[in-house]
Amino acid sequence: MGEGGLAIDPAVTARVAEEIADVKAQGYELCVVVGGGNIFRGLAAAAKGFERGTADYMGMLATVMNALAVQNALEQIGVDTRVQSAIPMQSVCEPFIRRRAERHLEKGRVVIFAAGVGSPFFTTDSGAALRAAEMNCDALFKGTSVDGIYDADPKKVPNAKRFETVSYDMVLAKNLKVMDASAVALCRDSNIPIVVFNIREHGNFAAVLGGNGISTVVQKQMENTDARV
Repeated sequence: MGEGGLAIDPAVTARVAEEIADVKAQGYELCVVVGGGNIFRGLAAAAKGFERGTADYMGMLATVMNALAVQNALEQIGVDTRVQSAIPMQSVCEPFIRRRAERHLEKGRVVIFAAGVGSPFFTTDSGAALRAAEMNCDALFKGTSVDGIYDADPKKVPNAKRFETVSYDMVLAKNLKVMDASAVALCRDSNIPIVVFNIREHGNFAAVLGGNGISTVVQKQMENTDARV
């Protein structure tokens, strides 16, 4: 969503695609999981009276729309992609099949996973963690609107401190809100580091992967997990 209020802003989608393409050009194999909050949020709708299961399925359908938008933007700049949905809809995309997704990666394609885990009561955070585990990913990068994990909301608390690294257990114990608890726990159990960074800064995805950007890494307990400004 851009500042103009469009649910899917072509300019914003194109910029995100450029971030992905820059990383792909460096030789990384990429799986992408998209949310649907710019179109429909199941939890928000449930709070307003929608039946939760129905609301969540509507949210999953929104992620398919976003996945197709990202696919379109990537292919317009020459990046070969495939969209796989946890909810089968073969007229517009492939169903999720792990071995097929692995083959797409081997052929140099970016695989975009849509519809979360395919079941209500789970967010796309859980979908991202699940796909990261299934695809044997080396890390899960969460692109968001802040440059890492803070001890308070940096948009509301000016002196909030950012963590350079933090353990899975601390994220869960202090409810740091970086991802859903189920997603963090799955990454912990699968030993998949979570890297939280600001996707809205141009070139930041590639910079973080190169070790030069600002981010927070969630990983196994380290000796020092001090916060820094």
